[in-house]
Amino acid sequence: MKRLNDEFMTLVRDFPEENFKSGQQAVEYMESSTAIYKGIPVACLYAPKLFSMDEWESLKKAAHGICGILDKVIQRYLDDASYRKLFPFPKALEELILTEAGYPRLLPIGRLDIFFNEEDYSFQFCEFNADGASAMNEDRELGIALQQSHALNKMGEIYKITGFEFFDSWVKEFADIYSQYTNKVDTPRIVITDFIEGPMPNEFIEFKKAFQKAGYDTDICEIRQFTFSDGKLRTPDGKPVDAIYRRAVTRDIMDNMDAIPGFLQAARENAVCIVGHFRTQIIHNKAIFNILRRPETLAFLTEEEQEYVKQHIPETLWLNSGTFDLEEVLTNKDAWIIKPEDLYGSRGVFAGVDMDADTWRKAVETSMNTGYLLQKFCPPYQTPNMDFNGNHRPKPAMYNNITGMFVYNGKLQGVYSRAALTGVISPMNNAMTVLSLLVDEQPS
Repeated sequence: MKRLNDEFMTLVRDFPEENFKSGQQAVEYMESSTAIYKGIPVACLYAPKLFSMDEWESLKKAAHGICGILDKVIQRYLDDASYRKLFPFPKALEELILTEAGYPRLLPIGRLDIFFNEEDYSFQFCEFNADGASAMNEDRELGIALQQSHALNKMGEIYKITGFEFFDSWVKEFADIYSQYTNKVDTPRIVITDFIEGPMPNEFIEFKKAFQKAGYDTDICEIRQFTFSDGKLRTPDGKPVDAIYRRAVTRDIMDNMDAIPGFLQAARENAVCIVGHFRTQIIHNKAIFNILRRPETLAFLTEEEQEYVKQHIPETLWLNSGTFDLEEVLTNKDAWIIKPEDLYGSRGVFAGVDMDADTWRKAVETSMNTGYLLQKFCPPYQTPNMDFNGNHRPKPAMYNNITGMFVYNGKLQGVYSRAALTGVISPMNNAMTVLSLLVDEQPS
């Protein structure tokens, strides 16, 4: 992988004018594309992540390993009341998690983010995104934007290079999950739902098109607009809903329970197939990183799974008084990161490596005993890239990388990549999307 990415950067260096032109074209496309985050076009970097077939096989093995463990954790939570006590869930959420899902797949969809070392294939998990896992459309649009990349086209003359497909593939897996639903109908009406503020998310529109292309009557509905009557969940036009693709994250649902009575009643009565069900919150909440390493969890894992956890799940403690060595954490700030147990979009995340000593101390002290976690910081793998956003000729800079593994119905479907100059790699910290591609090094 390092060799392939170095090869790309060499082509950029050897053909500066051609790549400057295609870099500017990519930026111009993205600025007018449907890849929008919080009303702003998604920024991208020029050099893609080029995954060889070896890396792809390594990532598939990584995804298979963690999915098997997470399935066991979810099942143990459902079966064992004493195990549930390890989780910081209020009673109302626990009750929703324990409602009947109606199908066996415990984790239908997820984006499992890792820090991946591109030289030795070692990795550490960063977070598990289940509810509302997103960014499929960003990758799709960036793939279009870089179709004219001079360096990429040069490499395409030597290798077979393909992107990852995230829409039609999800429709296929969604249909497979629904086919196992206890109350299924032959021709289900499918609705994509979330709390939708402002314009309709373009990603939802793309998924709607994919479902419709496959022959499904599909709509998008703001979650607060559902009604429940005669045992059926209904959209505002009165039409019944058979299956839900839930993009509303559980945190938002719990914060707005009074506003969504129809949706919640349908969930409690198993009157609609909800993909994914509330039980995905068991692994979506960041407390899972603490719980995975606890003896109560290791006890029901195999020796191989125990070793997997110890190698790939970073040490994670509750940021509570008396649970950690305060002076050690303050003195070695670059070794730690602070995360809230259940916010998303990297809100409330503080990496010691991004702060001076006084700012870090303040972050630790103000976050103490407030539902935050303290986690060992994994230094991200760095690669050179270029930012063509703006009318300038950028020089390569070293960026920190994070790799998101999209898992559909238990299988690795593709990769989503981001990079940033900071330790926290998120849009809130000016992280940029990086196109992920699969390279077959056999002659094309």
